[in-house]
Parts: sequence; C-alpha cells; structure tokens
Amino acid sequence: MTLSSNKENYLKTIFELSYDRQKITNKNIADILQVSAPSVTEMMANLTKSGLVTHTPYNEISLTKEGRLLATEMVRKHRLWEIFLYQKLGYGIEEVHRAADTLEHSTDSKLADRLNVFLEKPARCPHGGIVPGNSVEEVESDVMILADVPNDQTVSIVRVMDNHEFLMYFGELGLNIGEELTVLRHQPFDGPVEVQAGNRKIQISLKSARYIFVK
Repeated sequence: MTLSSNKENYLKTIFELSYDRQKITNKNIADILQVSAPSVTEMMANLTKSGLVTHTPYNEISLTKEGRLLATEMVRKHRLWEIFLYQKLGYGIEEVHRAADTLEHSTDSKLADRLNVFLEKPARCPHGGIVPGNSVEEVESDVMILADVPNDQTVSIVRVMDNHEFLMYFGELGLNIGEELTVLRHQPFDGPVEVQAGNRKIQISLKSARYIFVK
C-alpha cells in the first residue's frame, strides 16, 4: 500500500504513543504532530476507512495489524536515519528528528537494510527508542512515564518522545538518556514535576514529563 508522507507520519505517531500503553486520543496525536484537532479527526476517519486504524466510540485509537506493520517499517527507517545523522554527521539529538523525517519517506527497504548493516544493526536511536528488528526486547514492559513516578523514587531515563519542540526543551534542561532522576515533588494543579539530577534540582513541565520514559 502506497501512503502519503502525511499518513505515514500519523501511523508513526500512533506507534510511538502506544509505547507507554496508555489510551491514545486525538488530542495526544495533535500535541505530538502540532496540528489542529479537526485535522486529526479527518485523518483518523481516512485511516480507519483504509483499514489501518481502529477508532472506538470512546475516542481510543489503535493500529490494525496492517497499520502496525506499516508503522513499524516507518519507525525502523526513521530511527536508522537518526542514528546515522547523530553518529556519522554530528547532528545534535534535537536536530535528527526533522532531518530523519524527510529521509525516511524516500527510503526503500533495500536502502534501509544496507543502512542497518552499515550501522552494525544498532539497538536504539539517539532518543532511546528501540530499532525494530534489532533488539531482543521489542517492547519494554516495565517502562513508565516520568509524570507517573511517585515521589522519592529514583529512575533512569531510557527514552524520550520524538517531538522537535520537546527535544529543544529537553536539551535546555541539560538532561541525557541514561541519566538518573529522583522525583521530589509533583506540584499541584498540573504544575511541574520537581526532580533531583545529580546535584541539580530541576522543574519539568507536566506535559514534558509525559514525554520522558523511565525505568
């Protein structure tokens, strides 16, 4: 099935959001892709009609078997390009997403396979995402989002969401994949999450804390 780059981006985003095993809604997708709610509604109807997505009356979205296969291949290409840009061309972690987004849509399976071999079949992208087909662990069942971590618990950052605006903010926080954080306090009324990172105390916005995956 041939899809537009826009449709491929939607499938990839739903795949990314399914990582934390929480309910996926139109609002989640709109936040990640930075598009309007009506645009998401229209695309969900289109993808559902194509048999790639299921959309329940309770506004819960999931990929069909065919949709997941297509999304997995797109995510694989995207993450391989991110690794290449980061490791071989010196791109920053906050820069690779947009560049890889352009490259993935013009990458066929043969090129992706050769790129994978050239990179020695890496397990994870610079954001910590598993490269499909290269890791024994395709899904990490014990991963949770930082926003859900209780006070006084210490965790390590294993992955962050591929979103340009968030990645710029993540870079400004001075945090890295693999870094240990201790959750100090959840501010009330949807306020920031206060964490200890080494000798620093950092306040992370609640929205951003939902984009950080930890163990």
